[in-house]
Amino acid sequence: MNVQFKKGVLELCVLVLLDKKDRYGYELVQKISDQIEISEGSVYPLLRRLTKEEYFTTYLQESTEGPSRKYYKLTDKGRISLHELIAEWNEFSNGVNQLIKEGVKND
Repeated sequence: MNVQFKKGVLELCVLVLLDKKDRYGYELVQKISDQIEISEGSVYPLLRRLTKEEYFTTYLQESTEGPSRKYYKLTDKGRISLHELIAEWNEFSNGVNQLIKEGVKND
């Protein structure tokens, strides 16, 4: 898949996954990787940036499988951004899909 496509949609994917429940970084990577091939290294800088921009809060939680895990919790600011991104995504993807329908010949 085109790298620029993935970069552009990664923030939306992270916010969507955190809307329903708090998650730790590796869990986010795994959930996104189930649908889109991404590298672990692409998610953590995004998490740092969005935490700094106050889209998330973080907390540590003990794990039975090793060291404590840092969980990310969506803030109200993050949820507002999520809904804005969803609206932008829908408009963008509808426009692209319309162009594809008009432009691709089905011979």
